[in-house]
Amino acid sequence: MFDVSQTDSPRTRKILSAMFVLATIDFVMLIVLLAGKFGIIDSDSFVAPLGMTHGLLFLVLVGIAFIGARQGRWNMKYPVAVVIAGIAALVIVPDLLIRRELDAKAAPSTDA
Repeated sequence: MFDVSQTDSPRTRKILSAMFVLATIDFVMLIVLLAGKFGIIDSDSFVAPLGMTHGLLFLVLVGIAFIGARQGRWNMKYPVAVVIAGIAALVIVPDLLIRRELDAKAAPSTDA
């Protein structure tokens, strides 16, 4: 699906791990922002800085995805999937899909 390159698999995994951590932090920030929006918690003091940080983290995730595509680690479908998933706050989904593809390519073939 994402045509993951096997040329530098350990480095690709490190990049994906960093993206996963950033996406998880971004998702937690979004949950806190939504709780403030719906009045579950008092949001007067933290919405602006937390909202800006949430937006910047998303831009960093998209940037890393495009840099990885430019380096040939995966095709352009992955950054597009990150953007689309980011709209629905599900950036972790493309990460899980690309890891599955990377694992499948790394596994030895059982065809004999």
